[in-house]
Amino acid sequence: EDKLAQTDAVVYSHIHYDHFNKADIAELGTKPEYLVPLGFAEHFPNRGYTIKEMAWYTSKNVGKTSIHFVPAHHFSNRIWVPYLYEDDNATLWGGWLFESEGKTLFFAGDTGYSPHFKDIKARFGEIDVCLLPIASYFSETSPKWYRKVHTTPEDAIVAAQDLGCKAVVPWGYGNASWMMGDKTSHSALFRLMKMKQQLDPAMPWVILNEGEKVSF
Repeated sequence: EDKLAQTDAVVYSHIHYDHFNKADIAELGTKPEYLVPLGFAEHFPNRGYTIKEMAWYTSKNVGKTSIHFVPAHHFSNRIWVPYLYEDDNATLWGGWLFESEGKTLFFAGDTGYSPHFKDIKARFGEIDVCLLPIASYFSETSPKWYRKVHTTPEDAIVAAQDLGCKAVVPWGYGNASWMMGDKTSHSALFRLMKMKQQLDPAMPWVILNEGEKVSF
């Protein structure tokens, strides 16, 4: 509760249920400012929330931190009933880059691999810490388009090189995830470790379990 009371701003990458839960904003309350993609505000209840809708490559300062909304290669919708989607791609999606006291942190959001990673580096330079997704990728039972909107572990390694990441924290795997890798909740992590040996990326990858913290 103390941390919630100290929260100045909250960011959301896109409208999918596993990223935007209305129960969460009810708990967070109306004190923080909500930075969200274009078209997002109508999904908030009309109860005094402060909402800033943002397009790609727009920025907002919160205290000493500059927050930039950046592209991702994904999509958006809300499932109304099974197989019927509401507001298909009516809201934008993206990632977030934070700049504070000369340091940068990048959160990719859900995304497939595309040239947008190189574009982000061209605008902001090398990034100190990158939070990159490695799971929820194409499997035998997934539709073909699904592969284009989620990164595999090897996609994430190439993306980290495109971004000039000085350190990477992968996410999307684990017991609290949606378990959308190959076989198990940690299959994406196992695949990442194997691909790291083959591709030998220069930057360190910091592997965390649920609840663990790291300082850079």
